[in-house]
Amino acid sequence: MRVRSSFFASFCLVLEVLSVALFLRGFFPVPVKSSFSSKSKLSDLPDEPFTGSSPNLSKVPDPIFKRVVIVLIDALREDFVFGPNGRKYMPYTRHLVERGSTHSFVAKARPPTVTMPRIKALTTGSIPGFIDVVMNLNSPALLEDNLIWQAKMAGKRMVFYGDDTWVKLFPKHFMEYDGTTSFFVSDYTEVDNNVTRHLDNTLKRDDWDILILHYLGLDHIGHISGPHSSLIQPKLMEMDDILKKIHGSLILKETEGALPYLLVLCGDHGMSETGSHGGSSAHEVNTPLVLISPAFKRKVGMEKPPTIEQVDLTPTLALGLGLPISQNSVGRLIQPVVEEASLRDQLRFLHLNGHQLSCLLKDSMPAYEKEEGYEQFRVAEKSHGNWLKLVVEGNTSEVLNNMGKKVLKQYLEALRVMSAALSKQMGKYDMYSMVVGVVLVFQSPSRASGGGWSLSELDILLLAGTAGHTLSLSASSFVEEEHQVWYFLLNTLCLVVFQDVCRKYFRERSANIGVIGCSEDKDCLPPSKEGYAVASPLTDLGVTGADSERWLALATPLLTLACCRLLRSLNQTGVQWVHLPDLGHWLNSSEHKTVLSLLAAMSLALIYFLVQRRCSWVSKIALALGLLGVYSYRAAVGNVVLPWQHSGGNMSKGTMKARFVYVFILGIFFTGSKDLLRSQVITADARLKSRGLWEIYSGVVLLVALLFRAHNLPVLCCCLLVQSLMAQFIWKKLHYDAAQTTIMHYWFGQAFFYFQGNSNSIATVDISVGFVGLESYVEAPAVFLTALSTYAGPLLWASHLICYLSSENRSSVAVGHGCYCLALLRSVPAAAYVVLVTALRYHLFIWSVFSPKLLYESMHTLLTAAICLFFTTMEQSRSSSRP
Repeated sequence: MRVRSSFFASFCLVLEVLSVALFLRGFFPVPVKSSFSSKSKLSDLPDEPFTGSSPNLSKVPDPIFKRVVIVLIDALREDFVFGPNGRKYMPYTRHLVERGSTHSFVAKARPPTVTMPRIKALTTGSIPGFIDVVMNLNSPALLEDNLIWQAKMAGKRMVFYGDDTWVKLFPKHFMEYDGTTSFFVSDYTEVDNNVTRHLDNTLKRDDWDILILHYLGLDHIGHISGPHSSLIQPKLMEMDDILKKIHGSLILKETEGALPYLLVLCGDHGMSETGSHGGSSAHEVNTPLVLISPAFKRKVGMEKPPTIEQVDLTPTLALGLGLPISQNSVGRLIQPVVEEASLRDQLRFLHLNGHQLSCLLKDSMPAYEKEEGYEQFRVAEKSHGNWLKLVVEGNTSEVLNNMGKKVLKQYLEALRVMSAALSKQMGKYDMYSMVVGVVLVFQSPSRASGGGWSLSELDILLLAGTAGHTLSLSASSFVEEEHQVWYFLLNTLCLVVFQDVCRKYFRERSANIGVIGCSEDKDCLPPSKEGYAVASPLTDLGVTGADSERWLALATPLLTLACCRLLRSLNQTGVQWVHLPDLGHWLNSSEHKTVLSLLAAMSLALIYFLVQRRCSWVSKIALALGLLGVYSYRAAVGNVVLPWQHSGGNMSKGTMKARFVYVFILGIFFTGSKDLLRSQVITADARLKSRGLWEIYSGVVLLVALLFRAHNLPVLCCCLLVQSLMAQFIWKKLHYDAAQTTIMHYWFGQAFFYFQGNSNSIATVDISVGFVGLESYVEAPAVFLTALSTYAGPLLWASHLICYLSSENRSSVAVGHGCYCLALLRSVPAAAYVVLVTALRYHLFIWSVFSPKLLYESMHTLLTAAICLFFTTMEQSRSSSRP
């Protein structure tokens, strides 16, 4: 019977994993695209819309620019150039914006604001999906139609220096290139020097047509210390000097009668107030776009830059270089760039852009003829033909000129509507896979949740709170501020537990007198759920000992409330109030480094005290030395100071000190794994197995301590303190069952995810932790360390649940129920998102909010299900081997 139950439960977990995977297959969209293999060709371009017997056979107007230089500064926010500090940060660029021959825009990037999807958007004109966030880690060659391929086919000679993502996306496209890795964020100096060192030689040469420079240093500074760091201004001034050098060289090489140059300054994305990116906040999506060319009129003062879409740069560059527009581009021509051309050429540019968008509309929408933009384009095209006929006939009246301007406005409106319609059509979904995934995800919880429960007040709160949280996900504002829901639920839980403690230790004491033979001067045995007395640890103590434990139990929920309130003030998260100052910003300021150092040292000391109790003496020594190494590492990178070290000491990467800590982490893991295997294979010793689990847990704690930033060490300290107090005085003393304990662990894990400063935006992922102890970018450990740091809160509470249930001499059935309950709890929010995002899939703003959240829920569900399946199988195989 036990084997059959184990097999059925394991089947439910496997079914859940497959269901979520099936839904994700259908959910992540293939963006609106024509055939990947087909490319636009000059021979395929339509003729001018001529009305009459003598058709005009012109294909595409002559190029506007001879040379193009693109300076892409990673994570360049628009306020760094156009904001109040623009004159201080980038004085030469700001002078060009105000007085030079330039056009300036705020280019809006669509989420996800990550480098590789943005490069795709800039070169293809399409809008990548959130699946490209994963592809960003290992970019494959770009096969769809793009600007770089078109330039190569037209014989343009291209040179590239910078982020090697370009080299991976466009292999064998550049005649000369030098790539630098974009993931080693600890380096913000050499990564840019490696680009600039090529400039002097390249600018002297005449053997290139397109030069692309992608600078990464600003983005790395943002990840390390945020947009208000003292390192930001020197880096931006460095970029300003580089732009000045390039501009001066282009002016010197300008010759009379030749086509002018075009110098482009842009960013792929911005950065949030915490220095990260990936989400949809204004600072992340708004980037500056400055176009510099003698072909433009000189400005006479600062004007507010208009807002355009980032993908609009793609058709503008293509037409400016005399190239076909990429087939999958949803961008529209930036009309001010061509306003100095003849009216006939302007209309021809707009006609080519409209024809490309109308063809893409045909491929993506069955009822394309009913689309407003398509109808407007056909009307404009017809008017264009009538106007062109009069021009060819030699008509030069003012009425004809006004008619041409009217046609131009018709084209611009048609392009705007078609581009918006295509942008909303984010992608095609495999609805069959999604629906089947939804059904199976809901079937998995329903199959595994058999049996009847006797619900107490605490049970009602736990179930109602979990269900209420799931229902709250139906509103995007609750997703953005989900941390508020968990903070409220956790506070309510603490108050209910406090009431439970009062009732069990005080109110029920008088009721128990006479029931089981107690007197008022003796401690009574608390009754079990079955109604008979259960031996309590308090009976082994005197009145004083029992009273002290009773008061400690009473203080535990109140102390937990205090810890939660303190941690809420440590990191602002969410969307609405993330810009407000918090305790973390105060601690990280240079004036309070001593306070941060003392707080970090105290936190590490308390972490050792809380963790070492269940470890062997070897693991205790390794843990102590490892925590000392953690502090030394933070001192080496400049976060804290040592007593003998001045606050202005030299900073380093701390690589050797971090590796020193990794050695002790591996030693603790080895010791714990050895004890765990001995308990499973050699001897059936429950104490040895428990010690092995707790030692592995202590190794995880040490690793998290190394990855956490110095101001977040109190989060880890409070996590361990709450776990110890709840285990000693609440779950154990009040005889909470496995299901109650599991749901509480789930709630605490979710809350501590946000206490770390995380949110449902990709922008709060701290990728700098992926390089702790690494000299260069290595993909596997970088991804692992980043994921571990991000999900440290839920992981620590899930691990503690396994260790606690195993060490309390509970049956394997109780442990299994706890594991199944945790897996089912993880599946409920994921299943809710399956339905919710399917219903709202066409709304771009909702997409930008919900897609990261669904990715998080799905990954968390799969991870939890895998962990629960492993530990439950181990428990049940062990129990089945017992005589």
